Amino acid sequence: MSVFLRLFTWWNDSTIGTALHTWRFGEKVGEDEQGNRYYRTKLKDGQAERRWVMYNGEIEASRIPPEWHAWLHYTVPEPPTERPPVVKPWEKEHQPNLTGKEDAYFPPGSLANTGKREESTGDYEAWAPE
Repeated sequence: MSVFLRLFTWWNDSTIGTALHTWRFGEKVGEDEQGNRYYRTKLKDGQAERRWVMYNGEIEASRIPPEWHAWLHYTVPEPPTERPPVVKPWEKEHQPNLTGKEDAYFPPGSLANTGKREESTGDYEAWAPE
């Protein structure tokens, strides 16, 4: 990737400034299944902790699993590497937002899907101002 893109764009990868800040002040806390790396500031006296993520690949917030999201937003004090969440038997695996992707849901009859939309039942009445 060119130096120009690394300096001025954040949507392809982390900027050079973020990489340098992470190298200098960041303490790696853990990594998720997708390879996203999570950091916090190396604390000094009286300094507030900051938390951030360095994405592996596409920078898309919905790629962050719920347990890491909770830690990033200070909902839980310890990262999932120190205190793994209790997984309930009914929980599904994390799935990122698929809107705009090939695997997105397209209902029958939509422009992006083949098939015919169900006929209207006739129980709809349009609102008309009096």
